[in-house]
Amino acid sequence: MPTIITTDFGEAPGQGMVQQYALTNDLGNTVKITNYGALVTSIVCYGGEMVIGFDSLAGYLEGNPYYGATIGRYGNRIAGAQFSLNEEQFDLVANDNGNQLHGGPKGFDKYVWTASTEETSHYASLRLTHVSPDGDMGFPGELTVHVTYTWDNENALRINYEATSTKDTIVNLTNHTYFNIGTADTVHGLELVVSADRYVPVNEAGIPFGETEPVVGTPFDFTSAKPVGQDIDADHPQIQSANGYDNTWAINDYDGSLRPFAVLSDPASGRKLFCSTTEPGVQVFTTNFGSGDYTERGGRPLTTHRAICLETQHFPDSPNQENFTTPRLKVGETYRTTTVYRFE
Repeated sequence: MPTIITTDFGEAPGQGMVQQYALTNDLGNTVKITNYGALVTSIVCYGGEMVIGFDSLAGYLEGNPYYGATIGRYGNRIAGAQFSLNEEQFDLVANDNGNQLHGGPKGFDKYVWTASTEETSHYASLRLTHVSPDGDMGFPGELTVHVTYTWDNENALRINYEATSTKDTIVNLTNHTYFNIGTADTVHGLELVVSADRYVPVNEAGIPFGETEPVVGTPFDFTSAKPVGQDIDADHPQIQSANGYDNTWAINDYDGSLRPFAVLSDPASGRKLFCSTTEPGVQVFTTNFGSGDYTERGGRPLTTHRAICLETQHFPDSPNQENFTTPRLKVGETYRTTTVYRFE
């Protein structure tokens, strides 16, 4: 029977003691999640660590590029840190060259969430809750958010997001886990396939031009499996500007249902990561920082292209882009999305 073991993980200044929850399935594989930032700290399958993270809270408090974090209220960027809703303009708190990134300087990843657990014969589940006050980082409405992580006996990590608001607002929740399912220091040798015929080009600030473009004939074509590193240094403006991949792919046949969108494979070990979502897009980010800009477990310097993020979401800056669908949440409605990461 899957189990959950709760341990103290450290103390968040002004917020009290933080816990870490170890969800272990009948195969002996474990996902660790902390209620600080509702973030994934570790996924160990068959003795191998699948994600980048830290072994204590200190690393998450001292500054890191959103390792494993739940991102909100709005994942990715909002241009000019402002948007209009119901003919009213809202000015947000900027934190990225005049834009807002991942919900602002104090997004959902900076808070201690309330936790409850459930164990059944098939899965272990952790439900985390956060209440964001009206006006938080500039967004309208008091937003109540639930993120439920479920780890089952098929090595599937299901993430269910729910939110309600006291005012009409926008919500775009995602998870920012950095995966490396292989044993190499980079993800160059991992093979990726993404079910997306189009992607979202952006300017040097990461703001979309407002259109999607075909992936065919570009380094963004992962419609059949290829090594992540094959075109990661390509002479393409999007690649050169980001020092790797940092764009949203428009997932084929979006209709709001849960459907497969990507497979990440390690030819050396045979490990695979199967990804499904109800969302229209996935931001693929290949840890494009300079080597040593950040650290990871054990104080080890983070290598450029050390891991890959597969952040399911609506398109960046969608509130300001007439061609993109905006994830609006009206009073009385419930925001719901699901993403599943399954390991073999």
